[in-house]
Amino acid sequence: MKVDVLLGLQWGDEGKGKVVDFLAPKYEVVARFQGGPNAGHTLEFDGHKHVLHQIPSGIFRENIKNIIGNGVVLDPVIFKKEIEGLAHFNIDLKKNLFISKKTQLILPSHKLLDAAYEKSKGKNKIGSTLKGIGPSYQDKVARNGLRVGDILAPGFEARYRNLVAKHENTLSHYDFDYNLTEAEAPFFEAIDFLKGFNLVNSEYLVNQSIRSSKTVLAEGAQGSLLDVDFGSYPYVTSSNTMTAGACTGLGVAPRNIGEVFGIFKAYCTRVGGGPFPTELFDQTGEEMQKEGNEFGATTGRPRRCGWLDLPALKYAIMINGVSQLFMMKADVLSIFEEIKVCTHYKLGDGSITEEMPFQLMDEEITPVYKILKGWNTDVRNLNEYDSLPVELKDYISFIEKETGVPVTIVSVGPDRKETVLR
Repeated sequence: MKVDVLLGLQWGDEGKGKVVDFLAPKYEVVARFQGGPNAGHTLEFDGHKHVLHQIPSGIFRENIKNIIGNGVVLDPVIFKKEIEGLAHFNIDLKKNLFISKKTQLILPSHKLLDAAYEKSKGKNKIGSTLKGIGPSYQDKVARNGLRVGDILAPGFEARYRNLVAKHENTLSHYDFDYNLTEAEAPFFEAIDFLKGFNLVNSEYLVNQSIRSSKTVLAEGAQGSLLDVDFGSYPYVTSSNTMTAGACTGLGVAPRNIGEVFGIFKAYCTRVGGGPFPTELFDQTGEEMQKEGNEFGATTGRPRRCGWLDLPALKYAIMINGVSQLFMMKADVLSIFEEIKVCTHYKLGDGSITEEMPFQLMDEEITPVYKILKGWNTDVRNLNEYDSLPVELKDYISFIEKETGVPVTIVSVGPDRKETVLR
């Protein structure tokens, strides 16, 4: 049995949480392979709305094993709050949640460094969530980091103090006031709380599941256009958000990757700074933001909105090897009589291209649009593909023809029931 991968194809916020929750009954294992509390996966069902940041989105299904993989960075304080927030669902988390011992820890001082770095950039800040993600991955690459398995060692606190001393030395070079002491009490309380969970060598757990022919879904965070290598650098996250990240973030051999499910919105959004070729600065963009309730699940920041960008989508499909597309938030575009899709970029020298330029920030880009007729009708109560408006089906067919990949799921609302299968 191979591992299926589910990931975002845009700048994050595509709706991965809903889809994982929807697909979860088909899987026996759901595993997060990168990112940390900068992710916000929103799930709605039975009148409840819940946002998960670090815990895999299969957690609400009691028969599924959920794994936080080695590619994730874990904030113990946020983890504890997440667990406490799930208490009223009566889920036996000690039974079906497993955390890799190789998962990197986010320390309170990582968050201070994140804030100091961002402040120092001034108007050039990248829009960090200030969750300590970047500094934690930085320590991982520099081989300074502390991992979940380290909390079980008798010398953990001494190692913690040694690393924090290095962080404080770095902070001394910035114009930044902070109080680390008040953040440490809840951190060590959360460390003790974390010890009560299943801390495992998750690469064995995942590969044993593969050998036992169990169905496994690898859940990505953020989006492909935020990948540290292939995203809109430097306005990216600090991990590999693409299919290859599932291999390194879980210990899965490339030959064991199966289906790659790529999720995209019927339009585009982005939180924070960075290039966004199809961004709308007019009333249309405001209407799109309002109709889609486009505010970050993690930060609450308003999301920038724009039309679907096919060159960017094709690029993400290519680098991920996407085999199926899931289109989210089709209902949001129901308010428009006409819908635009960017099919090409016109560059500053007058040339036309479908390729993503090396540096989006430095390149003068004008989107080349194709105008399609909108469906201009409410679709949220529709649950069969044949019942969708012909204009929506034409929109889907156009995307399939342009990308060469089938759209097999269409989301017409936030609830898990508001999902159309093809």
